[in-house]
Amino acid sequence: MPSYHTLGQIPHKRHTQFRKPDGGLYAEQLFSTEGFSSDYSLLYHVYPPTDIIQVGTPHNVAPVIAEEKMLKHRSFQGFKIAPEKDYLSSRKAVLVNNDVHVVLAAPEGGTGDYYFKNADADEVIFVHEGTGVLKTPYGALSFGYGDYLVIPRGTIYQIQFADQKNRLFIVESFSPVRYPKKYLSPYGQLLEHSPYCERDIRAPQNLETHDEKGDFLMLIKKQGQLYTFHYGHHPFDVVGWDGCCYPFAFSIHDFEPITGRVHQPPPVHLTFEARNFVICSFVPRLFDYHPQSIPAPYNHSNIDSDELLYYVDGDFMSRKNVTRGQITLHPGGIPHGPHPGAVEKSIGARETKELAVMVDTFHPLKLTKTALEIEDPSYTMSWAE
Repeated sequence: MPSYHTLGQIPHKRHTQFRKPDGGLYAEQLFSTEGFSSDYSLLYHVYPPTDIIQVGTPHNVAPVIAEEKMLKHRSFQGFKIAPEKDYLSSRKAVLVNNDVHVVLAAPEGGTGDYYFKNADADEVIFVHEGTGVLKTPYGALSFGYGDYLVIPRGTIYQIQFADQKNRLFIVESFSPVRYPKKYLSPYGQLLEHSPYCERDIRAPQNLETHDEKGDFLMLIKKQGQLYTFHYGHHPFDVVGWDGCCYPFAFSIHDFEPITGRVHQPPPVHLTFEARNFVICSFVPRLFDYHPQSIPAPYNHSNIDSDELLYYVDGDFMSRKNVTRGQITLHPGGIPHGPHPGAVEKSIGARETKELAVMVDTFHPLKLTKTALEIEDPSYTMSWAE
């Protein structure tokens, strides 16, 4: 999905001899999330990426489904997820289906001395609180408040945080995460009407080649199991790479809102898309400028999708008692709209300072045991006067 990028040393032609100073060959690896039919990168390793020395016994990390079918508006207090020291242990799936898992995390520490690979899903990590560095074989990505970290499935990474207070909203996608097609030219460039452009995309930097042998622990997630692999060399032994498939960062603060004379529908907030779901960004913006406009959103039928909204910061004119880290879920099949009084209250307002991430799924979401533990049961009837 991203534009072509390169770091480090690469040979003049692909699939040709590329030798080390001692005369040996660097090991070339093609990395793609869709075989040979889509975007890819070529990485050149000091050691073959197949250098496994031990495989451990896997253990189950699949989410525990508590409600598979339901039809009522729900709300969850995301900041009730308790902090945990380890990054992987802190990740708690709350709403899931076969296309996407929505995960909350409050890690006090990073990956420590292990390396992680999600072999099932692309990951979009939204950083609500915290700063740090995402380290990968492609180089490093510094991150902070409001950043989306988009990590293609199969990418090995370590994540390090600057302090102990961190809050993450994570989307695991079982199909590739893409720029929306409507924003792209036939040749892949982001068009003028897109709310962001290539200048806003941050590619990995500061490639470090670790020419180290030893015993390196890698945890690989596959089909709800976490596998333990030991490699005989450092996973970040890449001397150079190029291509169009790599992790990148994009800040929600660089999303340019699309506004109009009357209220604009949610597709104007579209940020990323995948199979059977989309990710949208709600950012501070001026309200509609028709003299009789109603800034609050109109009621929506919600027949074809589940709408999940993760509240980040600011005031939301359509909802009462919104808190940071709150998730609302409006399932397909019943309409939803502003809380009572919100429509009249919005008239005359000039702008909103709201910041939120929305995930619209085209198949129903299931609630996990963790979701029920952080649910606000009063939300369902909050439209009653």
